[in-house]
Amino acid sequence: MELYIVAVLVLFAIAIMDLMVGVSNDAVNFLNSSVGSRVAPRHVIMIVASLGILAGVTFSSGMMEVARKGIFHPRLFLMPELITIFLAVMLTDVVLLDLFNTFGFPTSTTVSIVFELLGAAIAVSLFKIFESGQSLLDLAHYINTGKALAIISGILLSVGIAFVCGAVAQYLTRLLFTFNYEKRLKRYGGLWGGLALSMIVYFILIKGSKGASFMGAETVAWIKTHTLTILGGSFLCFAALFQALTMATRINILKPIVLVGTFALAMAFAANDLVNFIGVPLAGFHAMMLAKASASPLTASMDALQKAVQTPTIFLLVAGGIMVATLWVSRKARTVTKTEVSLGRQDEGLERFDSSQMSRVVVRMFSRIAEVGRQIAPAAVNRWIKRRFDTANYEPAPGFDGTIPDFDLLRASVNLMVASALVSWATSMKLPLSTTYVTFMVAMGTSLADRAWGLESAVYRVTGVMMVIGGWFFTALMAFSVSLTFAFVIKYFKGAGVFLLLMVAGYVIFRNFKIHGRREKAAKELELLDLKRVSDADFAVRTCFEHSGRFLEVVNRYLADCFDGILTENRKPLKRLRRETSKVQAWSNIIVANIFKTMRLLQHEEVKAADKYSHVISALQEISESLRDLILRCHVHTSNQHSGLLPAQKKELQRVRKCLEALLGETARILLNREAFSYGEVATPYVELKDMLEDFDQAQIERIRSGVSKTRLSILYYGLTNACLKISEQTLHLLTLFDETLPRELRDKPDMVQDKN
Repeated sequence: MELYIVAVLVLFAIAIMDLMVGVSNDAVNFLNSSVGSRVAPRHVIMIVASLGILAGVTFSSGMMEVARKGIFHPRLFLMPELITIFLAVMLTDVVLLDLFNTFGFPTSTTVSIVFELLGAAIAVSLFKIFESGQSLLDLAHYINTGKALAIISGILLSVGIAFVCGAVAQYLTRLLFTFNYEKRLKRYGGLWGGLALSMIVYFILIKGSKGASFMGAETVAWIKTHTLTILGGSFLCFAALFQALTMATRINILKPIVLVGTFALAMAFAANDLVNFIGVPLAGFHAMMLAKASASPLTASMDALQKAVQTPTIFLLVAGGIMVATLWVSRKARTVTKTEVSLGRQDEGLERFDSSQMSRVVVRMFSRIAEVGRQIAPAAVNRWIKRRFDTANYEPAPGFDGTIPDFDLLRASVNLMVASALVSWATSMKLPLSTTYVTFMVAMGTSLADRAWGLESAVYRVTGVMMVIGGWFFTALMAFSVSLTFAFVIKYFKGAGVFLLLMVAGYVIFRNFKIHGRREKAAKELELLDLKRVSDADFAVRTCFEHSGRFLEVVNRYLADCFDGILTENRKPLKRLRRETSKVQAWSNIIVANIFKTMRLLQHEEVKAADKYSHVISALQEISESLRDLILRCHVHTSNQHSGLLPAQKKELQRVRKCLEALLGETARILLNREAFSYGEVATPYVELKDMLEDFDQAQIERIRSGVSKTRLSILYYGLTNACLKISEQTLHLLTLFDETLPRELRDKPDMVQDKN
């Protein structure tokens, strides 16, 4: 019996870790609207969300029954078998959620726990069936198939419902308020605020009160009896309050609405999803307590688990405290939030996901449907709708930190209202629908209705949405299969199996931590390059050239590593470089996007130098493509175990490398510091390189004629020299454009070029 007490303690220890990785993933559910709209400084948003979590955990007591009897019939299992199921579930949950957090994909903790319980329960049931000589058809007696199918179908159905509700609500809201909503907000702001907050009160207080651990039956009955009174009183009070604020102050009432909505959705999240993190350990604890109270603990009946059990409030509050602490310190929570915000942002720009054939088909299909709708509707209606969605004069107010939000407060308020209403209603019905699915699909529906998915970004956004949804199905498959495997291992190997799986889980989490650190560092480097929210033309011009200098430094570093790899025939650094070529391409794309932004700013300020930037774009793209070609050639050559470079070729390439690195280093320094330079001195390495390559070409021809240099080796040699020549030409061209484009007053020194002959 002592072994199972230790197992329950292990369950609670894993639950603490599961709370951490679970909150890191689900924080996106209640943070994306407030963070995306920049309603307040981040610490204010976090305080509001933390209070919502602490309040919400006390409403989750009724949800705990799902983990105990929602998927299987506990009366048909013994306590050791239930502990096996619960250990397999918790180990799987920690590993799976941490994996998704590492790569920034919002997945469903509800789907995970449901399919993990299903997989582990089936594994243990199969053991019982084989040991007792029963038929496989008897498996249906152990699994609560009706409840499991209802939960799964409810989760899947919530995806479509959430998307449609979000799209319809946002479309009607935008028709009413338009993008320039300040004047209309003064007229209808009180009604809007009253409606928003009374809905939140209705769905969270009235519907959610049935699951509250601190409310007695009489309180719940009183609330149910006076539903209309509470709802009507809330609407009148909030409407009067917001209308008074609108008329008497300059307070933007959407800000308190979004903050209260953030509180509400955090509360709904904690009420609905806490079962995913501590429901299983609590079920294990209850099973152990029942076993200890019986004369034969290992063979005692678990019939009592079929009954309703009120979870102690202290357990809920401790879990809430861990969730709040994780919310403040977790870096992975920010990674997951960025994915959803980027897919719903209003402006175009660099996209995280590439396009796919399926996304192109979907976009074409809906574009044609929209065109048919416009043809059917009267012309006057089309013109009216176009005016309501016109963003020509829309200039979002900057956030508290001086940056422009990804979407406005109006859309953020709709996101929060619709999502909190759906989640809270499901909680009151004790349906553990996925808060991730609901909030994500509501956000995608509102962004679609808000026309954030324009022709420039639709295929990329649709690809991102499909990848996230595909990840949800992958979650279900992995949760089921891994949990089933873990349960078999624990059932067969007993304590040794648990120890082995704990080691595996620890290794996977440690490895994910290192991977996330590298990805986070790379993301920060790219984020520092982005100028999408800059409005100062002078700053944009200076920064574009500084970023080009940093880009050349990276190119120089990659070239050095590539030369080291091919000259020493070391495949390992070349393999790493090939994986990182996408990073160089991303750097180039961001700088190009910044240049487009700069060109628009320069045009606005009637600066004539804007047309020069098209040549800068071409130079950057040529350098990036040449570097990628060079790395790819070297990696393929070494991976295929082709013969290494000849000593003479190595010596020649060393000289080529020296000239190219000197040119890149000097040009990068000039661009970074915006300092004076002598064109003749800077171009010296290029001139030397060009002269050398003419001599080296003759020497290579002789090697080919004599048969010393084989075909593949000759292809590699010429590929390397040609790529180096292209990079040097475009680097020098970039420097020339820098001199011709950057205004004198933006340079550190008045006379940039001393000699250009």
